[in-house]
Amino acid sequence: MSQTEPVSVRILDREYTVGVGAEERESLTAAARLLDAKMREIRGSNRMAAVDRVAVLAALNLAHELQQLRDDHARQAVALQQTLADLNRRLDRAIDGA
Repeated sequence: MSQTEPVSVRILDREYTVGVGAEERESLTAAARLLDAKMREIRGSNRMAAVDRVAVLAALNLAHELQQLRDDHARQAVALQQTLADLNRRLDRAIDGA
């Protein structure tokens, strides 16, 4: 079990402290930078935009991007399985014909 340590991240000019394992520190800070950038992009020049609305829209955008990546991964996995099945059939035919 890994020991958690406090990590401070800055998102939309607010500081948050999160407990995270040492091996996940870099990943967490990268995720915080990504979220901060997405929230700033959504907020744009409207500095009066409600932070909770900006956060929900950023989360929705990031979740949508994640879902697209998962869908792409699933399609690639199906294509790979089909290719492997085809190769196995070819090998079987080649062995049977030899």
